Amino acid sequence: MEPVDDWRAAIAEAGELTGPIAAGIVGEHGDRGQRAIEAVGEGRVKRYRDFTVVVGHDDEYVVEDGECTCADATYNLDAEDPSERCWHAIAVDVADAVGAVDHHDMWYSEVREFL
Repeated sequence: MEPVDDWRAAIAEAGELTGPIAAGIVGEHGDRGQRAIEAVGEGRVKRYRDFTVVVGHDDEYVVEDGECTCADATYNLDAEDPSERCWHAIAVDVADAVGAVDHHDMWYSEVREFL
């Protein structure tokens, strides 16, 4: 099973996450890609009225326009390089592409107070 070169185009065409597409994501993003795939498979990408949130292992992270509130995105990635993305942002892209976003008809800013 050969990984795809352009996983975004392949996922748009297939409409689902196949083995070669997953291999392409991991090939491009390494461990971040693997963690993103796991988050999508576990239903941890959630869209509220105001934000898209990825549930991490220790906290929840807001992803907006490809930008994330996590420490990895803030401190480890080159903001000028669009190929460098945290696993939360990659998970949102994958979940959007395969229709795996968990939609909530409420405001995250209100829900967050109870978490």
